[in-house]
Amino acid sequence: MTHPPAAPGACVLGVDSGGSGLRVALGRVGLSGPLSTTVCAEPVRTGPGGIDAGHLLDQLLPAARELLERAAAPDDAATGEVAALAIGAAGMATLGERLRAELPGALADALGVRRVALAADAVTAYAGAVGQHPGAVVAGGTGMIALGTDLKEWHRADGWGHLLGDSGGGAWIGRAGLDAAMRAHDGRRGGSAALLDRLRAVFGPAEELPGLLYPRPDRPAVLASFAPEVAACAGADPVAAGILRQAAGHIAEAAAAVCPPPAGTAGPGGEGDAGGRGDESGEDGEGGEVALTGGLFRMGEPLVAPLREELARLLPGARVTAATGDPLTGALRIARALAAGNLRLPRHPTMLFVPSEQGTGEHGGTAVRGEPRTG
Repeated sequence: MTHPPAAPGACVLGVDSGGSGLRVALGRVGLSGPLSTTVCAEPVRTGPGGIDAGHLLDQLLPAARELLERAAAPDDAATGEVAALAIGAAGMATLGERLRAELPGALADALGVRRVALAADAVTAYAGAVGQHPGAVVAGGTGMIALGTDLKEWHRADGWGHLLGDSGGGAWIGRAGLDAAMRAHDGRRGGSAALLDRLRAVFGPAEELPGLLYPRPDRPAVLASFAPEVAACAGADPVAAGILRQAAGHIAEAAAAVCPPPAGTAGPGGEGDAGGRGDESGEDGEGGEVALTGGLFRMGEPLVAPLREELARLLPGARVTAATGDPLTGALRIARALAAGNLRLPRHPTMLFVPSEQGTGEHGGTAVRGEPRTG
């Protein structure tokens, strides 16, 4: 079903659901940025059936009504009406089956909203960082994932967790730093006395570290907590600096794997090949932007400087930018575009699901490079 574009000024809602809780933003069609935001501190539960749709609704609906009441003028006839709503959730692609099955109907009943988009958090991170343009985003925190699009399909690299990937992310850097510290403790090659000193300051005696680390269910976060220590040592310690250069190389490789080339240029597979992705990067000659988002890059120049060098080598001519907005901004941008009828980002059954459009034959079969085709 296709809905006519919403009128300028119509209300839209963006939602970001992650490990730290649920955030909701209210905006209006034709106006940039949020009018107001609110936070629900409790993270949405995940159970055997995936992300708990009922728990998400229990938090979202009161927050949405509060924002709508707060923003409405006394003579506003549209009070309580929502033209479009977009939800970005961690785990949506793999654990979002209940959300996709239950939320569209529940939101229509509770808020009267007929235009809904359900997105993976990497997609809302992309929309917040790049907008509706071809390019790539690298989201770095404890883990690391790169996502790119030519506005025809999504391309993913890494994001496979600390045991199988997330190369160059916070847990990867922290583990490499602790490895170098333990090498110094043992007297093996590749050790760093500076990092051993920091290990002892943060965790205590080096020989006790395995007992502190291995039983922890939050091992990736514990490993990532040591990454800033590696960055702090990098200026004077060549081992720490080398770890960050390696991390930069991994991150740049992931970005290069997903970033569409500028229009009219050849990809790594040869002229017109673009590495198997086709030779068009989007409309109006756009393409080649790589946006960096996430807490990993708050380490600053010790990581970002070698990363820019690696990106310049692997993606010559690419524009490396800081993200213009976070995933909540991205969710609001998707909702606003959906309401206005100009959502350009590729639909996908699990990455960017727009239920009102399913069955039209227009948007339902986009693949994601990096995972099996599900459309």
